[in-house]
Amino acid sequence: MTLTIHAGVLNVAYEQYGPADGWPCIMGHGFPYDAHAYAETAPLLAEAGARVVVPYLRGYGPTRFLSGETLRSGEQAALGADLKALMDALGFERAVLGGYDWGGRAACVVAALWPERVEALVSANSYNIQDIAHSLEPASAAEEATFWYQYYFHSERGRRGLARDRRGVARQLWRMWSPNWAFDDPTFERTAAAFDNPDFVEVVIHSYRHRFGLVSGDPAYALIETRLSAQPSIDVPTITIDGDADGVNSGTSHHAGKFGGMHEHRVFRAAGHNLPQERPEDWARAVLDARTIANG
Repeated sequence: MTLTIHAGVLNVAYEQYGPADGWPCIMGHGFPYDAHAYAETAPLLAEAGARVVVPYLRGYGPTRFLSGETLRSGEQAALGADLKALMDALGFERAVLGGYDWGGRAACVVAALWPERVEALVSANSYNIQDIAHSLEPASAAEEATFWYQYYFHSERGRRGLARDRRGVARQLWRMWSPNWAFDDPTFERTAAAFDNPDFVEVVIHSYRHRFGLVSGDPAYALIETRLSAQPSIDVPTITIDGDADGVNSGTSHHAGKFGGMHEHRVFRAAGHNLPQERPEDWARAVLDARTIANG
């Protein structure tokens, strides 16, 4: 069911599954997706005793900023701060965290900076904390080609394109990033409604410009960004995952050195970018295994 709670600068909308006294578990979605990415995964975790919370990130779905004065930032520090504020608001002293893309980045930020709050971590695309200081260093030509949408969003043309056709941009990315996922129109439209959030475009554009150092961040998160610039290690028990058919991330297991604790890397065969929705059973198994590792 969909619930809301005041957390930090947001009124966060979230889907909840499982018993109220279950072990805390928060799963985060990415761009351009929403909480329905876990519609099949979360019930499996709930059956295993978890209280699963799947928030709509800032700029998505029913989640709203509490003040019109707050910068509609999409920077990594803001996403991490939002997740920590949600944990505080829910009364979760510790939780199993997981996610991919933006949601995985938020989970990695909390795991790196506040490890005492994280029982275990499941992160798609591995170490998901951005190295903004080196963001202008070019990647291979093949990798650069997959980032076209980011460069598109750097321009006014891209901002207008997203504002005029949110669904068209998102559907194109879904197809490119998950070439083996035969999603249907109802599945897409169920999620696409989340892009009608009035802050969606502003948050998205800020995110893809900030990560390249093209715009300033929210001063409220400057200290967090400073800490992240050191590329801190993640020392909580972690399972990282890649899909070998991911059309935007070609494989990130080389980040293994960023994990100082118990760490296992998995590859989901024929899976693309939206791993929990494409492979719900495998994702749920990774979450349960990470928790088992954490509790020895």
